[in-house]
Amino acid sequence: RRIGSIVTALTEATPLFAHEGSTYTATEMARGPWAPRHCHGGPVGALLARAAEQADDGGVDWHVARLTIELTRPVPVLTPLELKVVVERPGRKVSLVGGVLRDGDTEVAIVRALRIRSADVALPIETDLPHEDPMASPESATWVQHDMTGMGLIAFHSHACEHRFAKGTWDEPGPAEVWIRLTSPVVADEMPSGTQSAAAAADFGNGVSGALPYDKFIFINPDLTVYLTRPVQGEWVGMRSASHYSSVGSGLAESALFDANGRVGRSCQSLFVDPR
Repeated sequence: RRIGSIVTALTEATPLFAHEGSTYTATEMARGPWAPRHCHGGPVGALLARAAEQADDGGVDWHVARLTIELTRPVPVLTPLELKVVVERPGRKVSLVGGVLRDGDTEVAIVRALRIRSADVALPIETDLPHEDPMASPESATWVQHDMTGMGLIAFHSHACEHRFAKGTWDEPGPAEVWIRLTSPVVADEMPSGTQSAAAAADFGNGVSGALPYDKFIFINPDLTVYLTRPVQGEWVGMRSASHYSSVGSGLAESALFDANGRVGRSCQSLFVDPR
């Protein structure tokens, strides 16, 4: 019953994007913290992940192993956008998908997805895999809502997803551990896939682990790369995140990604760092 109620509540919520054919319009639910007219990177990442998943499969069961998203321009809210995806490298074992999101003639985001065929591959029992300490469960973590815009506006981080911190918090600078789940669908009447949820959550890496004061610095990610070793299971995506900065005005945020069954991948974001 709980799963059914979650599905109903999520699919009936206002979506991140309204769409018709290849045209998508970001709703207020996709708004970001830096400017009220622009999207958060998470919804854009989720939309591009969905596009990559829906690209022509050529009869192969694909696993999206890597998503690289370039946020080339601010993505506007409440403006129709055109999304086109092509299979750049067809194959039976490995394939590459590319996509472009445009505001009129202006390219605002691009995606390149590496797909690996999905198959049952039995690993030796004695395989020496690295040990990864598990994160505290979402149920035992602390729910935190935060208005990063400071303007009381509807926005993605405060109205379209939920954060539960296992370590750290929004107001505590430095590395953090947090579980994130979508409370709005990417598009109407459709449950987000694990890949879409991972892309939406991973864009928070620099925000949840920020070590610079928000009122004095900006640290915006112009890109996002997500690696997934297997499909994400369940509604929650866990992140063990840390940010690194340099005195040349750039940085890197990296996150170990988890689901209910353990470690599932990694994400990285380049950072543009500048005083406000």
